[in-house]
Amino acid sequence: MFDHLIIHASDPAAMAAYYERVLATVGYHKGVEYPGGTQFVDDETGDAVWISAAKEGIAPAPSHYAWRAKTTDDVRAFYEAALDGGTDNGAPGPRDYHPGYYACFVLDPEGNNIEAVLHDYTAD
Repeated sequence: MFDHLIIHASDPAAMAAYYERVLATVGYHKGVEYPGGTQFVDDETGDAVWISAAKEGIAPAPSHYAWRAKTTDDVRAFYEAALDGGTDNGAPGPRDYHPGYYACFVLDPEGNNIEAVLHDYTAD
């Protein structure tokens, strides 16, 4: 479990609108808004994601972020929401990383590889 993470963005307002849709599919809601950013919180775990303005003159380097999903439907909903503004980087499905790994991957509007993952998948 993590406490919080920060995604630096060139356009934090656009990224906050994008992540508001995407993170809702895995249990997050908009929390605090502050100058240059927005917080999203998972009330169940207390985990938070902050979308913050990148430092002026510094382009943020793309990273990889993965959120745990509870069901394959959550993974599919995350994928569909993320495609609205993002780019496919791996449709929902089982992966060979370890038994039970089911995930999707999308590049967000600023090139981050985002993932929703289920670790205890059994074939439907």
